Amino acid sequence: MTTVAVKPATMGQALGRALRDALADDPTVHVMGEDVGTLGGVFRVTDGLAEEFGDDRCTDTPLAEAGILGTAVGMAMYGLRPVVEMQFDAFAYPAFEQLISHVARMRNRTRGAMPMPITIRVPYGGGIGGVEHHSDSSEAYYMATPGLHVVTPATVADAYGLLRASIASDDPVVFLEPKRLYWSKAEWNPDTPETVEPLGKAVVRRTGRSASLITYGPSVPVCLEAAEAARAEGWDLEVVDLRSLVPFDDETVAASVRRTGRAVVVHEATGFGGPGAEIAARITERCFHHLEAPVLRVAGFDIPYPPPMLERHHLPGVDRILDAVARLQWEAEN
Repeated sequence: MTTVAVKPATMGQALGRALRDALADDPTVHVMGEDVGTLGGVFRVTDGLAEEFGDDRCTDTPLAEAGILGTAVGMAMYGLRPVVEMQFDAFAYPAFEQLISHVARMRNRTRGAMPMPITIRVPYGGGIGGVEHHSDSSEAYYMATPGLHVVTPATVADAYGLLRASIASDDPVVFLEPKRLYWSKAEWNPDTPETVEPLGKAVVRRTGRSASLITYGPSVPVCLEAAEAARAEGWDLEVVDLRSLVPFDDETVAASVRRTGRAVVVHEATGFGGPGAEIAARITERCFHHLEAPVLRVAGFDIPYPPPMLERHHLPGVDRILDAVARLQWEAEN
């Protein structure tokens, strides 16, 4: 029997391998963005791609996000599959007009005749001590834009699988990469990777009976840590990793909440008008008669992202999650 060699890999390495394999498998795939070529990207995700495939397929662009995405629209219209990197979350805002007016609407505008197979990679979220414009969680903007898929990995394997599936999609995908997880490691075999298809399927990372923690991206490891800590209180928490915010997997989420009767939605984005509001509403609509307490949210505070010294207070942590679970218990008993 042949033994498959499995080595530790980082999320950044898995993303880079996904881009390499996509470029190798499909000549219509092009990678473009600020510093993605010679430098290999700020986080070195694209390291080596320009050397292997040439700068015509891994292309450094000017510092002009609207121009980058507008160019990608034209490329997609002519049959290419551009993969665009927005260097940081808040750097993507100048490209919003292109995203809203063209990327998200083109397939609908042409009655399906002109797909937009664009993947927009956006490093997002906090936890790295980044300054302003380097730690935003902007997923709510993308979720509220009809015509876009919104995807975010939490594991090394999903980083590869979700990115390959996103590049293969004929619909535009905003691919949110949790910056603080770039260096997270897991045993992974890059020679036998798996894609995650179709997009829009959540996964239960930990089963439990006391309450469901509904989360995604950078908050998944935090919720798993909270679930372990909760055992000391006699709570058995289930952790659901959404993986895809659009399309949304109502079936997996509702099944989890119906089993536990309680739900806490956890994310780094602000609470007011954030993704948790939509998720809580969907849970309530589908699970009302199974809920033993109101759906709670643990989120970033409703402020612009704070300076690095304060981000540990801003980001949802184990203590805040366990406080929410304690409130659920109190609500159910009273």
